[in-house]
Amino acid sequence: MSTKQFKTLDDFLGTHFIYTYDNGWEYEWYAKNNHTVDYRIHGGMVAGRWVTDQEANIVMLTEGIYKIDWTEPTGTDVALVFVPNENKLHGTIFFPKWVEEHPEITVTYQNEHIDLMEESREKYETYPKLVVPEFAKITYVGEAGQDNEDVISEAPYPEMPDDIRNGRYFDEHYHRRNK
Repeated sequence: MSTKQFKTLDDFLGTHFIYTYDNGWEYEWYAKNNHTVDYRIHGGMVAGRWVTDQEANIVMLTEGIYKIDWTEPTGTDVALVFVPNENKLHGTIFFPKWVEEHPEITVTYQNEHIDLMEESREKYETYPKLVVPEFAKITYVGEAGQDNEDVISEAPYPEMPDDIRNGRYFDEHYHRRNK
């Protein structure tokens, strides 16, 4: 894991993280640039879901502390606060009722199924939302660089987080080894 010290927004952008929430859900997340994030979900209610080029609001609250929020086509809202110098974050996910009741619909590469996400959002109930506020421990920090299309470029598989953490997934230039 990187020992990088985060001070500025530029230090944060281009960084690739894996973290595990206190409830056991494991996520992989990439600050692709100053307005876009990519992520894969490895554990929890929607494990197997992955998304690229999600528009997001990314700001630095104070030195080394970053807040990111976005709304997905599913209607799910997400708010994350990263404190990478302490290997922790806090996230709140606001799942619409339909995602809680039909999570399997979202377990896909969202970008190829935007119409289905929007259709489901209209077809099923949205409220009440399931609010999941959790602390998480950052278990991996990688310096991928901004706009690296190799970071989140395939569906998650069971050993993927360990392959990444153990240096088996990316080469020395942070490109996927087995394309």
